[in-house]
Amino acid sequence: MCGVTRMDKVKNEYIRGSLKVAPVTDKLKGKGLSWYGHVKRRDETHVTKKAMSINVDGWRGRGRPKKIWMHCVRSDMKDRGVSDSVTGDRTNWKKKTYCADPKYNGTRAGR
Repeated sequence: MCGVTRMDKVKNEYIRGSLKVAPVTDKLKGKGLSWYGHVKRRDETHVTKKAMSINVDGWRGRGRPKKIWMHCVRSDMKDRGVSDSVTGDRTNWKKKTYCADPKYNGTRAGR
């Protein structure tokens, strides 16, 4: 995209900085939180809201416990400093959870 190959051995952070794009992990966390807020604002009878409230307890096998999506959401919310009470206000929720690309100054590398 910008003329850099793996043979050039340029770090990803430098390429993202020159192209003015946010890391993919931050974008995915923002989209997950956006969807979580969307579901929390649904009415109580909606299928997705009911599915999120299901608490599955039971026997687990040996080893490390499986990662649950809700634990990831809670961790992302803690990182961004938001709580469940903010989900009711759509504009405020989006403002606090959206991951925008860095500011574009008019020039891009590779053009």
